[in-house]
Amino acid sequence: MAVVEKVRDLSPQEYLEGELRAEVKREYVAGQVYAMVGVSRAHNIIAGNIFAALRNHLRGGPCQAFIADMKVRAADAFFYPDVAVTRDPADRHEYYLERPALVIEVVSPSTEARDTLDKRIAYQAINSLEDYVLVAQHRAEVRIYRRLEGGWELETCTGTDTVRLNSVGLEIPVATIYEGV
Repeated sequence: MAVVEKVRDLSPQEYLEGELRAEVKREYVAGQVYAMVGVSRAHNIIAGNIFAALRNHLRGGPCQAFIADMKVRAADAFFYPDVAVTRDPADRHEYYLERPALVIEVVSPSTEARDTLDKRIAYQAINSLEDYVLVAQHRAEVRIYRRLEGGWELETCTGTDTVRLNSVGLEIPVATIYEGV
């Protein structure tokens, strides 16, 4: 005989409380939670290189950079981007950001479609977001979705290019992002 179970959606508050006890990181979308997978060595190095450049650049200013374990709330979702920066002094939740200016995801072949479509749409709905950046982990390619008046533009950087992050006033060579990979 078949067994039918009703799946109950979690509220954002239930999700946040559960994350404090969870043994693995989970993202939340519209009441459902999804376990995060581990990252590769290349992924970790790339995210670390970007965070280090941002941290040095932002030191002493009002912006705060976060890596890997700080959630970003985007409408009815909570995601764990690889790097995020907030400039808003009122954005002070203990476990998540609501008003990031910059969000960066390091993408693998298995996460690229979700980061490019679903997450991009959710992040771009955040009014404070100025730059959404996708960094490929298996090829030297960085895509910057930049907010403009009336829409978004996409810039792709490779090889000897320099990535321009308008949201924080930083230019970083692609070679620096991929150093050590």
